Amino acid sequence: MKKLYSLVLVLGLSLVLAACGGNDASNPDTLVIGFVPSQDSGSIADTVEPLAEKLGEELGKEVDPRVMQNYSALVEAMGSNQVHIGFIPAFGYVLANQEYDVEVILKSIRYGSGTYKAQYLVRSDSGIESLEDLEGKVWAYGDQLSTSGYLFPANQLMEEFGYESAPELESEFFSNTVQTGGHDNSALEVYNGEADVATTFDDVRTELEEEYPDIMDKLTVLTHTDEIPNDTISVTSELDDELVQEIKDIFLSFNDDEEMIQIMDEVYNWDAIDEATDEEYQVVKDTYQKFRDNITIDDL
Repeated sequence: MKKLYSLVLVLGLSLVLAACGGNDASNPDTLVIGFVPSQDSGSIADTVEPLAEKLGEELGKEVDPRVMQNYSALVEAMGSNQVHIGFIPAFGYVLANQEYDVEVILKSIRYGSGTYKAQYLVRSDSGIESLEDLEGKVWAYGDQLSTSGYLFPANQLMEEFGYESAPELESEFFSNTVQTGGHDNSALEVYNGEADVATTFDDVRTELEEEYPDIMDKLTVLTHTDEIPNDTISVTSELDDELVQEIKDIFLSFNDDEEMIQIMDEVYNWDAIDEATDEEYQVVKDTYQKFRDNITIDDL
C-alpha cells in the first residue's frame, strides 16, 4: 500500500512539473514585451497594442505589452524575467547585458542609419552660444539610463570640462538638474523656461511641433554629441534559442508591413528594423565605464 501511495505521489508530482514546464522561462505561454516612455506613456500603451497582437498571432502565443515607468524599471523587470522582450536604448541594454546577460537581437533604423546623435536644446533668446555657456545653468534630462538624454552628453561635458564623475558635473558645473522622465518633457522644460538646456535625441522638436507650432523657432540646437548606436530590441537570456530566432524573424518581417512600421514610427521614430550584435555597442560599454561607480540600477 505504501509503495502504491509513493507511486501515485511521484506520478502526481511529475504531472504538476510537466504542467509547470509549459510556461517555463525558456518558452513561456505568455510573452511580456516592455516599452519605456519617450513620450506620454498612455499614448504609447494604446499605440503598441496592435504590434503586440500581431506578434502574438505570428508566434501563436499571448503577448502582453507593458509600458514601464522608466529604463531602470524595464532593465530590472528583464533581470527578474518578468519582461521577456525589451525595447531598450543603448545604455540600458549595456546595463542589462552586464547585470543580467540580456541579449540584443535587433536595432532600430532611423533616417537610413543605425546610429544617431544627441542634441543640446536651448531657448533661442537665451544667449547661450557654446557648451561653456551652460556653466551655472539648469540641465533637464529624461532619465539617467537614457543614452542620448544623459550618458553621452554627460560624458562629453565631463571630458570637455575635466570632471571625473557625473555627480560632480551635476553639482559643480550646473546650478541644478531636472529629471523629467522623457525627451519631450525635457524639451518642454526649456520651452517653458523651467530649465536652460535639455539633452534629447535628434530631433525631438519634430514630435512636439503640432502641439507647439513655434517650438522650432523658440528652441535652438546648440550642438550634438558623437554618434550613438540606435535603440535595441533585446531578450532575456533564458528564452529558448529557437523562440528567439522566431521573434527576430517576425520583427524583421515587419519591415514589409506598413501598419507595423507606422506603429514603430509613432512610438520611437523607427523607420525600419535591422539585425544587431553586442559588438556594435562597445562604444557605449566603454563610455559606461566612467559612470559605473556613480550610476547603478538600484540608485534610480
